[in-house]
Amino acid sequence: MTEKGLADVVAAQTAISDIDGELGKLWYVGYDIHDLAELSTFEEVVYLLHNQRLPTAEELEETSGFLVAEREPSPFLAGLMPTLAAQTSPMSMLRTSVSAASAYDPDGWDQSPQANARKALRLTARVPTLIAAYHRLRTGQALVPQNPNLPHAANFLSMLLGEEPDQVSARALDVCLILHADHTMNASTFAARVVASTLADIHSSVTAAIAALKGPLHGGANEQVMKMLEEIDDVEAVESYIGAKLGRKERIMGFGHRVYKTEDPRATNLRRLSRELGERTGETRWHEVSERIEKAVMDAKGLYPNVDFYAASVYQSLGIPTDLFTTVFAASRVAGWTAHIREQYADNRLIRPESEYIGPRDQTYVPIEAREPTEAQAAAR
Repeated sequence: MTEKGLADVVAAQTAISDIDGELGKLWYVGYDIHDLAELSTFEEVVYLLHNQRLPTAEELEETSGFLVAEREPSPFLAGLMPTLAAQTSPMSMLRTSVSAASAYDPDGWDQSPQANARKALRLTARVPTLIAAYHRLRTGQALVPQNPNLPHAANFLSMLLGEEPDQVSARALDVCLILHADHTMNASTFAARVVASTLADIHSSVTAAIAALKGPLHGGANEQVMKMLEEIDDVEAVESYIGAKLGRKERIMGFGHRVYKTEDPRATNLRRLSRELGERTGETRWHEVSERIEKAVMDAKGLYPNVDFYAASVYQSLGIPTDLFTTVFAASRVAGWTAHIREQYADNRLIRPESEYIGPRDQTYVPIEAREPTEAQAAAR
């Protein structure tokens, strides 16, 4: 008996992250996500995921310095970006850019552990630059050079929006990046590990992960949440909108999770950020509508919000365009993807599951001139 979607099938052993779906707990290398969201930084989490321990002050400084030094893409990729900005969607741009980046990576096709460690950090450093350049070019705005004095999240907002963010906004995005950095064997991480298990290069593996994240049932849900908020617009319209949607048996994006049976711990932190940013900017409407939707869905279906639900209003409050939400998810998750890829390389076996055949058997081959049309084909005539 097979389980659809490989439910409850253990596909790999990992020391990177763990989930307790019954208790609503998430850990990175044994550290509770709530503690990391409160006390850590994205740069520190990047080190943690790749080294399975927290860095010393010197190690964190070295990692942060490498990320700053590697923010700029190759001239080849920079030259490709105007075409991508004019012709592709955000996630298609990112998938193509990461694939193309392999051609001019400073470590070339070196597959040594040391080279792959550098490639992993290089990709983590450059994904925000690619997103920012794409957005500035497609909107006819001048590119904003990276600021070596700004940490990862603050620099991303600066390059994207054209002005240095205040500390509250920069910290809010930093927390978002921490919360999205890894999440055990999700679809994109599994895709990355499958490709890595063939010993394909790290760029190919991350490209596969981005392709998986592009789907609306994985990373694209946060965009759909924001579109829903904009469609509702008024807090008083929530119940009728949700009721009509459920009546048509349509899915409410941002609710439910394959693993969590209670509240997603990442949603707990994002709800708080959504409220705080809304109050700070004076635009509380999106948070108020979100809270009302959360109550309506809980009352009707007993479903908790997942990470995508409150991420939408947080990103909107930070000024991030809706169609870039999933790329921002990728800018964080690339840290986890690359950690999993390196873990796969370190103890590799080709991932090759079985399948259960349900088709016909023992059929007799009929030459084409003797084949009769099917009933559907005959009716079509």
